[in-house]
Amino acid sequence: MMPRSARFLTHPIFSQSGFGKHHPLSIPRHSAVIGLCGTLGWLAAGETVACPLPDAGVLARYHDPVYLEAFEDAARRLSASPDVRARYNLGTMECPLFPGLWDRARATVGGSMTAARLALEGHVAFHPAGGTHHGKRDRASGFCYLNDPVFAILTFLDCGLDRVLYVDLDAHHGDGVEEAFAADPRVMTISLHEAGKWPGTGALDDRRLGRARNLPVPRGLNDTEFHFLIHEAVLPVSAGFDPQALVVTCGVDALAGDPLSGLELSNVALCDAVEALLGVCPR
Repeated sequence: MMPRSARFLTHPIFSQSGFGKHHPLSIPRHSAVIGLCGTLGWLAAGETVACPLPDAGVLARYHDPVYLEAFEDAARRLSASPDVRARYNLGTMECPLFPGLWDRARATVGGSMTAARLALEGHVAFHPAGGTHHGKRDRASGFCYLNDPVFAILTFLDCGLDRVLYVDLDAHHGDGVEEAFAADPRVMTISLHEAGKWPGTGALDDRRLGRARNLPVPRGLNDTEFHFLIHEAVLPVSAGFDPQALVVTCGVDALAGDPLSGLELSNVALCDAVEALLGVCPR
């Protein structure tokens, strides 16, 4: 198989501060990644692709239009009524409101849709601002306002594919994506996550009509154990599904020292896992 060229999805909005001073996502991660890649000379001309900003009509392909209206209004006014806060989880400590939020969330979705189209052209697309896998159809959840991996998968399906594999390596269960495709036999979801962590879903025997696989792992999981699970569980199941396209959420909260999890993985382990997964997908 010929090597696939890489594409890097980005947008200026991701380099703006957000979430507030005391939120776990307040760290300027995207700008740091861009700066590091630039310093190391990793981004050649033509490898950087801008994320578009889909409108509410596009977002309604999955999300409830009533929720989208409430979200846009609250995000633009930077305030939410008690009713909106309770119903949609907007303006809470978990999912705060901050300048640029509406555009930021839309760019995340636009990036994932573009990433899927780039993959269909034969590229490997990296979207570091993506992975908002907890977003629900009708409310914000787990720092996630919209669910961009869902839109990447929908883009593949809309292009005629009927076997799309989603693998979630975040320390928390990919509940939003699993829920979105629970009844769709064209999509297989695999989530490897720390047992007992929020949101409390993703038990080993939860298979959602046979197309979901969940691997809850114990606190302290190390690189060697992770490698075993990837090669002895995730890869065989993935290959058996014979996917036409692959979407991976690779949350860095599984890395050793992250305050939101107790896993002890390294960057090398996650990188090796993603490279191994690319081998089961022909595109």
